[in-house]
Amino acid sequence: QVQLVESGGGLVQAGGSLRLSCAASGRTFSSYGMAWFRQAPGKEREIVAAINWNGGSTDYADSVKGRFTIPRDNAKNTVTLQMNSLKPEDTGVYYCAAGGGYRLLRTKDEYDNWGQGTQVTVSS
Repeated sequence: QVQLVESGGGLVQAGGSLRLSCAASGRTFSSYGMAWFRQAPGKEREIVAAINWNGGSTDYADSVKGRFTIPRDNAKNTVTLQMNSLKPEDTGVYYCAAGGGYRLLRTKDEYDNWGQGTQVTVSS
């Protein structure tokens, strides 16, 4: 098992950047695939970015491709979501998630560990 705590959310102007961090506890962090999801008001939770256990494979939602990156640091038990060129449509609660396995996990059902979420608001 792994416990996840997100941080770094806040208010940012359109076109700006924001970096979210997810701190994980547990000695098995390096064996987990990680992802960031987001949920806007009145909408379903959707995957934003995913990274496999060693960072060798990543995947991004079409809406954020080229703007967001998801590096991880297994030595520090952290995964980051670097968000650049932010748009108002990026507003929502962002959740860190972890799932067991070595292959890249691309769907919500493959993740069984979730953080509490952190609010990101992008103003126009």
